[in-house]
Amino acid sequence: MNGIPDINLSDDFRVIARALTIVENDLNGSGALLKSLKFDKSCPAIGITGPPGAGKSTLVNGIIDILLVSGKKIAVLAIDPTSPFNFGSLLGDRIRMASHFNHPDVFIRSLATRGSLGGLSAKTIEMADVLRAAGFDYVLIETVGVGQSEIEITGLADITLVVLVPEAGDEIQHIKSGLMEIADAFIINKADREGADVFANNLKKIIGHSVDEQPPIFKTIASQNQGLGDIAAFIQHTNLKQNNRRKLLLTEKVYKLIQQKMMTGIDKKKLQLDIAKALEAGNFNLYSFVDTYV
Repeated sequence: MNGIPDINLSDDFRVIARALTIVENDLNGSGALLKSLKFDKSCPAIGITGPPGAGKSTLVNGIIDILLVSGKKIAVLAIDPTSPFNFGSLLGDRIRMASHFNHPDVFIRSLATRGSLGGLSAKTIEMADVLRAAGFDYVLIETVGVGQSEIEITGLADITLVVLVPEAGDEIQHIKSGLMEIADAFIINKADREGADVFANNLKKIIGHSVDEQPPIFKTIASQNQGLGDIAAFIQHTNLKQNNRRKLLLTEKVYKLIQQKMMTGIDKKKLQLDIAKALEAGNFNLYSFVDTYV
């Protein structure tokens, strides 16, 4: 296809990796590749989100183990924060998933947020769709864990899992208007810590007042592979057709893609240099400067 890799139902991880690179960096053929995608196989996107330090990567690693036993083919997008100063990224999630690097049924790709404050790269939606078209059974998307603003995962995921820890009990009222309202299921990880049962009960009371149908709450100790089987079963048996947020999710995806196209041509590094020059010139006015870019 004129040098564009045919990604649909591809078993070649090298072809998949090349396609992701083309899309992520908006290289020649990116638009044509995306328009050629076919979704002949049901492949839900599973969003795993929550505050930093909740153990999301360890949890994902354990869930992969269980899904592999069922003969599933799994892709992982592990999103890491980008430094606002050098635009680099640690991509540390790969370390905790090292045991699956060479597994023939697991494809792991790390990517940086590239300045997105909500925990998702602007290219995450497109890259997830490339993986869905490649014939995986599940695409797991682990976000960076920046807190309440991660509600934008609802614009991407068919199933959203919110991971919390018992210590979040003191902060639960502050985050419920964000993370608490997007979950299809809650996971209280590190449940061997003090206060886990009390936190679970309080969580049930809070979400019971805010939603018509209470999402399940799972207690896990991911580092010891405890409780992960119930989560894997939930992922495998959730009826996506019952997702009444489908139109909202699709609206959010389209909005994000339109936003991305509108920002084409604005290079953040160049923007930083232009701001530096404007500051040196004196009499800097933020709103006048913005008008030069709009």
